[in-house]
Order: sequence, then C-alpha cells, then structure tokens
Amino acid sequence: MSTNSPTEKPFISTFIGEKPKVLLELTNATEKTLKSIEILTVFLKDEETPGGGPSQVHIKFDSIKTIQPNEKVILSHRTWINGKPAGPDDDQLERLKVRAGELRPYVLDISWEDGEGKTRFQRIPVGH
Repeated sequence: MSTNSPTEKPFISTFIGEKPKVLLELTNATEKTLKSIEILTVFLKDEETPGGGPSQVHIKFDSIKTIQPNEKVILSHRTWINGKPAGPDDDQLERLKVRAGELRPYVLDISWEDGEGKTRFQRIPVGH
C-alpha cells in the first residue's frame, strides 16, 4: 500500500441540501481517472448518553467504480442506528456538515486506486 504526499489531495467533498435530505458530493480535482473509491464507515459520537457512550449511529457510503477527471458524483449512503437501517427522517449525514468556528470531530477516510494500480488515501476533516 502507498500513501499520499502531504500535498496530494485529489478529492473535494461538499455536503449539499438540508435536513432531512443532505447528500455528499465528491469531486475528483485531478486530471486523472481514479478507480475503486471507498469511504470508510463513519461512526458518530453518542449524543444520548451523558458523557458519551459506545457509538449507536454510523454512516456507510457506497463505493464508486471510477471518477473521471474533474467529475462530481453524489454518493449514496445509509445511516444505521443500533444495527438497523434508519429511515429518511432519522438520517444523520447532517452531522458531518462543517460549521464555521466549530471543531471537526469526524473524518472522511477515502481510499482509491491510481492509474498505476497503487492504493492511495486521503483524510478530510468534517462534522460539528
């Protein structure tokens, strides 16, 4: 496996829409086709238990086969609460939106395959 140089950041993430229909848009900011794009599952902090507790909510994103140069894609996702798929009214993607002046407690850990077949990684801080 390979890692990126500190300056290589091929992806730009943007959250679009408002609750209950927030979506993640991912842009390939390079001039290269990127393959096998995956975002690791994001486990959200427990807001129900005073002082925190084990994560009860996580968001899983669908993988993408390829993203062409400068292409934007909307990623499908699913929120899970206590091991069960959440309905549209309980979607938690809103919690990954960045708010100015607030800490970013989560990251989008993205992996992909470059044109040479090497696996690369990028971390994008998100959340509030």
